[in-house]
Amino acid sequence: MNKFITLSLLLIGICSSAFAQKYFTKNGSISFDATAPGSPENITADNRTVQCVIDGATGNMQFKASMKAFTFERALMQEHFNENYVESDKFPDAKFAGSISNMSAIAMDKDGSYPATVKGKLTLHGETRDVETTGKVTVAKGKVTATANFSVLLSDYKVNVPSLVSDKVSKTAKINVSCGLEPLK
Repeated sequence: MNKFITLSLLLIGICSSAFAQKYFTKNGSISFDATAPGSPENITADNRTVQCVIDGATGNMQFKASMKAFTFERALMQEHFNENYVESDKFPDAKFAGSISNMSAIAMDKDGSYPATVKGKLTLHGETRDVETTGKVTVAKGKVTATANFSVLLSDYKVNVPSLVSDKVSKTAKINVSCGLEPLK
């Protein structure tokens, strides 16, 4: 009888961790602003096809954004971005893999807004760098929204800005992330 109870408790523990809730989206949003101070031209773009998954038990998370899915105000900017700056044919995706380090303070099953500390590795233009930022996880009626804002130095990712446009393009891009996630089924 004791062996049966021990085995039952072990199976319950394994099943609980196996069914830990994951949250997912295929239409998250990432935008960036690389407008140089004082520039009359806005160097901004949006991508609304970002994939994201967050493990609600561990806080592990991954993002993937197709570089060609960033849309600009002007088609010529988009062409230059893909061909000259991020070389989308050679480096088609930006990726982030990391975790919410304070996941234990976030109740994924309880409505509220929770500060989050995110650490991980961002890969862009074939370069991978450590990234750490703060963000927010908002839970409302079973839906989860994860948001964060941070900046990247373009030279860290070997994105070269030609001197001809250096007065228009900032050396730093401000990144905004917003993903509405639903439980993965």
